[in-house]
Amino acid sequence: MRPFSLLCILSSIGYGQEWVRHVIATGFPSNTAVAFDFTGDGKVDVVANDAQGKVDILFVAPDWKRVILRANADGVFHYGVADADGDGDPDLVGSRYSPGFLYWLERPKEPLTQPWKMHVIDDSAKGGIDGIHGLFIGDVNGDKKADIVANSAQPKGAFANSIAWYEAPKFERRVFARGDAPGLSHYMGVGDVNGDGLQDISGAAKVGNDGNWFAWWEQPQSGTLPWKKHVVAQKQEGASNILMADVNKDGKMDFIASRGHGKGLLWFEGPKFVAHDIDTSHVYPHSLAIGDVDRDGDVDAVTCSAVYDGSVPTGAAWFENDGKGKFKTHLIAEGQASYDTRLVDMDGDGDLDVLVAGQDSRNVVWLENRVRKP
Repeated sequence: MRPFSLLCILSSIGYGQEWVRHVIATGFPSNTAVAFDFTGDGKVDVVANDAQGKVDILFVAPDWKRVILRANADGVFHYGVADADGDGDPDLVGSRYSPGFLYWLERPKEPLTQPWKMHVIDDSAKGGIDGIHGLFIGDVNGDKKADIVANSAQPKGAFANSIAWYEAPKFERRVFARGDAPGLSHYMGVGDVNGDGLQDISGAAKVGNDGNWFAWWEQPQSGTLPWKKHVVAQKQEGASNILMADVNKDGKMDFIASRGHGKGLLWFEGPKFVAHDIDTSHVYPHSLAIGDVDRDGDVDAVTCSAVYDGSVPTGAAWFENDGKGKFKTHLIAEGQASYDTRLVDMDGDGDLDVLVAGQDSRNVVWLENRVRKP
């Protein structure tokens, strides 16, 4: 069964097909949202942050019934999903920007009626990281456990201008980028950039004379800290996202990136990371997700505009890759604003839909993918 929609707006795009906009919640700004079957009933639920009410909320599919997971959730910027305790069910990882606070909520046996116990991973008040803007859940050390990557973007505190990964299962802090990630870093990615079998970590920073860069850190075979930083590009105004993918299917790792506090998306062709434009006009593409949207075997990209300085959002869009690194822009939700955008199969039909946490648009929506190649 597809989740119930309070409102559907049809937006025609390429191939004569349509995307359908489903509203999950309205009336509050949301910084982040994730989708997963949190209840175990086979339907994809959504957890979103209410930045105004300061609560973490589980919206239960198909009718989006609200279940408060955590009150006093002030300043939450980003979520992730991981089986943090190894018991086979999904837990919620969350973070507060500043003062920095990293936590996970343990899914109970009865997720709709029992409390979700909070576990503190890191806290700037106790000497931890500060300025946690982005989270990435991935297996950093290859032990098949879900580790957490989080940044310490503030230029102050014990780990100023740094990024760390937290090793499962105890989530011990490993500061791999110590002091060399200035400029208010934003989001991270995990992948094997240089083909040595180890997972590397990418990042970007948005402002100042020491920001506006895209970079990656090389995990050493020795496992020692810190890791070596490699700058991909500088003078990238508003740089916010950089994720690993083989864009042109040549067997070499590339990067897809966005200037979330500026304008436009681009990709960097490996191994020398030559820059190619994806879109030059999309304003404030603060979020970025990548995946095979049209199921043609290559990696596409999705973003949605944030709103800054009274700007009018371009909206949500996906960028169709021809398999060789040439991209075509498809606007799928004009005027929609976001802070966080994810690709996830919301309705179980085998394709990737778009989940949007609407900060300035004060909503949480998902965009149903009906794109089909002729």
